[in-house]
Amino acid sequence: MALGGDCAFMARRLVERRLIDVGDRLKRLRHELAVANEQLLHFADEADDARLRALVSETPVAERDFRDAQRHAELIRRSRDEMLAEIATLEKSQDELLDQLASEGR
Repeated sequence: MALGGDCAFMARRLVERRLIDVGDRLKRLRHELAVANEQLLHFADEADDARLRALVSETPVAERDFRDAQRHAELIRRSRDEMLAEIATLEKSQDELLDQLASEGR
């Protein structure tokens, strides 16, 4: 009987450790997401400004600057979207681990 109790204790500790790891990763990713959102706002505004300059000046240099700024904003947007997807995956994992802990506690 004690052996079964030890296994249950170890399984619970493992789930708790995984929950802590997932929580730490979520915290880090949410911070990175906040930074990425700020960067995206900045570079999207910069791309809009470059687009207006390209429309007004109609020069190849201004058009190239616009394309570069737009490409940079898109890269940040993709990175942010990947972070959002990873956060969703981690939140799902966290929910599953919490469900597992709750069911073990019964």
